[in-house]
Amino acid sequence: MEITDLEAVPVAADVKPLDEPGGLAPYVSSTGRVTTAERLLVRLETDTGVTGWGEILLELSPAATVAVVEEEIAPRVVGREVWEIEAVMDEFFYYYVDVDSLLGAVEMAMWDALGKHYDAPLHQLLGGKCADEVPVAYCVGILDPEQSREHARYALNEGYDVLKTKGGRDWETDVERLRAIHDEVDGQLELRVDANQGWSFEDAVRVGATLEDAGVYLQYLEQPTRIETYGTYERLRSRLRQPICVNDDTYFDHNLFNMVREDAVDVGVVDVAPSGIRGVERMAGVAADAGVSLAHHCGFDLGVKTAAMLHTVASTPAIGLASDTVYYAWDDHVVESPFTVSEGALSVPDGPGLGVTVDESRVADLRIDV
Repeated sequence: MEITDLEAVPVAADVKPLDEPGGLAPYVSSTGRVTTAERLLVRLETDTGVTGWGEILLELSPAATVAVVEEEIAPRVVGREVWEIEAVMDEFFYYYVDVDSLLGAVEMAMWDALGKHYDAPLHQLLGGKCADEVPVAYCVGILDPEQSREHARYALNEGYDVLKTKGGRDWETDVERLRAIHDEVDGQLELRVDANQGWSFEDAVRVGATLEDAGVYLQYLEQPTRIETYGTYERLRSRLRQPICVNDDTYFDHNLFNMVREDAVDVGVVDVAPSGIRGVERMAGVAADAGVSLAHHCGFDLGVKTAAMLHTVASTPAIGLASDTVYYAWDDHVVESPFTVSEGALSVPDGPGLGVTVDESRVADLRIDV
């Protein structure tokens, strides 16, 4: 089954406002505010009429991203067999440019097309699912303590076991917010905080130690400082009892291996895009051998990547912590049968490929004109 075309489709979709149930906008972190999220969909065509889809966050401009996919990646993918996933991904090497994140979406589309060709769900191609559902964490941005309390109560009532909040702008207000959340649910939710590299080393120590003194023990402190600071993470682990977690670091080859080798982290948060499904599986092997826990990241996934995450997590036992999601907060959808969070979990699709059908008319409505 030969790949005949590869198209990059940038889209923008709105996030539900905070005053609606499950709404998150504006979703505030140390790096910005989200009310509308931009995503890139990759549409892959084959000579048998099978279509595969991939998805990733838009970080460069839509025009620049489309140009890289369609002018650089597509000419080297079109004409290849759709099952040549490992070979195709391995052939992309540039001395000074990293396109791995965009390749993650292409790889996802190849897996989707391959599963459809064999009439098999992706999890079967990956070795078989170990569970029918994947537990997910309720994620909320930086809010004042009272708003955070409301979201914590909502998450608990909806059946979630884990809540993740953003941080990194001011360590003292981060601590105040986490204490309020913990108090509101009487410790019934496990808590994560993601600083998005926003704290200094000293502030990360202050956050962890102050929460320890208050009896608030986190599932993990995620990406507290700048990436690739292996020594910082190692020192944090020696100073705190709070588990130290990396996320952004895992998007670069060998970083997780190096941190595991230095005994610098307790948890890694991985992502099928940009790392690729096979890349996540490789990191899972490293983490499992080292006793490092794993969770899966979410970047406002519109449904295509959500499906890829569910297949990958369900078939990778080493990913043992709840996956992040904000899927419940979308105002718009690009899949015909949107996912529903039930009792803090998402069901793993059993349809062929990714198991979702993309609503191409809705994609056309949400498409960004470049």
